[in-house]
Amino acid sequence: MAKVTTIIDIGSNSMRMVVLEKSSRFAFNLINETKSRVKISEGCYENNGNLREAPMQRAFNSLQSFLNISKALKSRKIICVATSALRDAPNAKLFLTKVKNELGLSIRVIDGPKEAYYGGVATKNLVFSDNFITVDIGGGSTEFAFIKNRKIEHCISLDIGTVRLNELFFSKGDIKGAREHILEKLKEVKDSGFEIPSTVVGIGGSIRTLSKIIMKKNEYPLDILHGYTYDVSENKHIFDTILETEDANSLKQLGIKKDRFDTIKEGTLIFDTILNELNIKNVITSGAGVREGVYLTDLLRSSNCRFPANFNVSVRSLLDRFQIDSKQSSYLGKNASSIFDVLKPLHQLEDKYKTLLVIASKLHSIGTTLNFYKSNDNTFDFILNGLNYNFQHCSRVTVAHMIKFSKKSLPIQSDLDRYDELLPGFDTMEWLSFMISLNLMINQDMSNPSVKYRLKENKLKICLDKSIYIVESEIDKLQIPKGLKVKVCS
Repeated sequence: MAKVTTIIDIGSNSMRMVVLEKSSRFAFNLINETKSRVKISEGCYENNGNLREAPMQRAFNSLQSFLNISKALKSRKIICVATSALRDAPNAKLFLTKVKNELGLSIRVIDGPKEAYYGGVATKNLVFSDNFITVDIGGGSTEFAFIKNRKIEHCISLDIGTVRLNELFFSKGDIKGAREHILEKLKEVKDSGFEIPSTVVGIGGSIRTLSKIIMKKNEYPLDILHGYTYDVSENKHIFDTILETEDANSLKQLGIKKDRFDTIKEGTLIFDTILNELNIKNVITSGAGVREGVYLTDLLRSSNCRFPANFNVSVRSLLDRFQIDSKQSSYLGKNASSIFDVLKPLHQLEDKYKTLLVIASKLHSIGTTLNFYKSNDNTFDFILNGLNYNFQHCSRVTVAHMIKFSKKSLPIQSDLDRYDELLPGFDTMEWLSFMISLNLMINQDMSNPSVKYRLKENKLKICLDKSIYIVESEIDKLQIPKGLKVKVCS
């Protein structure tokens, strides 16, 4: 696969592009994301599905700019897919031929189930959940993928989209007709014969906009959409408020941006109806969708479109990009695991925290690349935004705090207050901070020493294979959890 790849998705409402750079066999990172609201389907649903001249020209002009960006970033591979608007349009060939002849770009028009499949590939690899149903609301259609144990069981596409509903119902004031239309189409999902999970992973601009509003209303401490999770029943009133608004000013006061004024009520009605009819309890917001699914289908084509077991693309990407020494990171990871295991009779933490301790130990030094001084603070800020994929928000916040307090001093409660709702209890954070600090101290001279740990009652004995003065002289300065004693011997 090319080192730099461009994926373009031409939707009914927006055209989006991502440019992704491969850093190792399965790892990659985003180097550009561009969106253009071309509304290529504008007017088509009242015109027997035919695309109109002005929207096609807007899309063509935007594609020119997308290709310029792709070229400047030295992309060697471009995959362009088109969804509902072009697959429904009788005159789509006019646009496809013009783009091919004048821009040299081949557009692949995908059917609805394939669009749903790409959303499923993206979310099963990049969202931290095993069992869910995806809901991808677009301008012309809405797609569903049933995911069980991270495997795609079934894909469905329905002709319910924001632009379609706007032109067929909302523009005529027929909100009741729009809801009835959605309910009729949803019978295909309800009667599919597949078990409907209680969790939805939401894809698309309308769902992301709704999540932003809910985050703002709930004063959520982390400004990250991907992975944001909320309880449907607790936020139902926000959906109702949007549907009851009567003018643009009211939408603005809710925090909705101008470019969503014309579709947010339609998107809210679609999503609200789906959540109610399918009895959904929780929503996980996904920043990844069709574009990432297209990329991953190509990247993972030899592994059944799944990352290898115990592989996390975000962690691997950061290790690659910051050129972390593989021997150092491997040593710190193994040593973190050993420390966690030997102290488990005292801290009694779940094994999920061992995984996070290992990750934090491997990534702790990326901040020194940005600036050696205050490197832990630099790493803290970067981790909050850098651990994008396959992480719960609580996990990335915990990893960031572990690294921030991986010096000699343990955190105090006020250090944790800002992100308190996303962090484990204070005692847990104290133990995690101590364990990563001990891990880093033992390898201060970067010699990867052989070490054995013995715990007897509340006394931890650290046996090094050789004397390391800076470890032996500094260990007493390390703050330790109450009741624990630490001794170094060689």
